[in-house]
Amino acid sequence: MMAANTNTANGTTPAGETTDYVTVTLGDELFGLPIDRVHDVFIATNLTEVPLAPPEIKGLLNLRGRVVTAICLRRRLGLPDQAADGRNMAVGLEHAGEAYGVLVDQVGEVMKLSADTFEPNPVHLDARWRSVSRGVHRLEGRLLIVLDVEAVLAFGDERIAATAA
Repeated sequence: MMAANTNTANGTTPAGETTDYVTVTLGDELFGLPIDRVHDVFIATNLTEVPLAPPEIKGLLNLRGRVVTAICLRRRLGLPDQAADGRNMAVGLEHAGEAYGVLVDQVGEVMKLSADTFEPNPVHLDARWRSVSRGVHRLEGRLLIVLDVEAVLAFGDERIAATAA
């Protein structure tokens, strides 16, 4: 699966072009991850807790022989944890040579969206959400928040630099 077109440096696509997103949900909110950044979609099982890790890091897991850091997107965005049902859906991403599984409520479909529906972040968007969003796509009756993979996966000094940019 590859994106239809490459995004420009500021995270937008020239007018008339399209970008493919893997959609994920947290509660009633719809988010999009650029498809060219998604490596896997899987159920995260057998998480091993990491002592003294930031609260967003739910643990480590073994995915086909590779150690993957599981990050809870709900916690990253300041949302309450979902009731545990033993099923942790995850989207596999890479950042700075490391593998991550971003835990979400559900993984949806792949959407091909036109640059014509893309807008900057709304001014009323929560600061935590704005810090990990590249903007939104206005869909029929709802918004798709485009996640900035680098910002979602940034920790420590890297996260401070990402939010300052």
